[in-house]
Amino acid sequence: MRGVSARDIVMKDRLVSAAGRTRSAVLAVAVLAAGGLALGASSAFAQASSEAVAPQATEAPPPVVDAVAADESQTAYDPLEGFNRGSYGLSMGLDHAVLRPVAHGYLAVTPAPVRRRVSSVVYNLGEPSTTLNDILQGHPKRAGRSSARFLINSTIGVLGLWDVASKMNLPAHDADFGQTFGRYGVKPGPYLYVPVIGPSSFREGVGRVLDFFTDPVGIVGGGYTTTFGATRLVTQTVDTRARADTAFRALDDATDPYATARSAFGQYREAFVREATGKAQVLPDFDDIPTDPAAVSSAPAPASPDTSPKTAPAQSAPQ
Repeated sequence: MRGVSARDIVMKDRLVSAAGRTRSAVLAVAVLAAGGLALGASSAFAQASSEAVAPQATEAPPPVVDAVAADESQTAYDPLEGFNRGSYGLSMGLDHAVLRPVAHGYLAVTPAPVRRRVSSVVYNLGEPSTTLNDILQGHPKRAGRSSARFLINSTIGVLGLWDVASKMNLPAHDADFGQTFGRYGVKPGPYLYVPVIGPSSFREGVGRVLDFFTDPVGIVGGGYTTTFGATRLVTQTVDTRARADTAFRALDDATDPYATARSAFGQYREAFVREATGKAQVLPDFDDIPTDPAAVSSAPAPASPDTSPKTAPAQSAPQ
């Protein structure tokens, strides 16, 4: 009997250990997924909010990104392309089988005004995290704006159902740890397409983990293991996928959907970091004077001095 009991104890310990490793793996995936979903939710909502209040905005808009001029070394550094393409195919298969039908059902049965209220609540819950990163980036004015938005929309806006703050000339904006790292010069690193979770990089992946563990609302609400946290995650997932449906349809029509998604992700994150640093996108210069003396002497004189700018107008760093 003692031998049997000992084996039972050993087996139980092994099962507990395996269960612990499984929970850790699930938690790691949930952390990255939550960060990725928060990123998608915040970016889409902030863009829509900013466009809605553009005529009243007092801050200069972020530098415009020129798709052709984007730095390929930053947007397409993909040493793991073979793995990433396989991961992309797996993710798209799961999306077609699960998320797409759910998102389409949500779009079909939920009126647009209700969907906007859901998106507003989802975004509002991310405002404290935005405030935290604004502070870390040294942008006190932006931190004050995001904290004011959270206070106003959580009270007057009834828990974020209505974006009252945008109508008060307080447009939405984003900030996360990936942007904060970029603000201080951390490079993106290798591109990585994580199964189910989506596009990322070393910088953004680490940033998503920190976004998860430092999210004030998540900390107060008890994380994604609580009823509130799980409900928030599910709602965020469905809302984000539904609002991204147009982008997914565009990928279906692309010649190389994987490369298109990689380029779009890289360019978006580059623009996002430039928004935090205030640096303008350098545009290609087509007006360089030829270095060949013969070409210079034979070239016709210009009718008037060339006063066109060589780069996009510089923008001061946001406060």
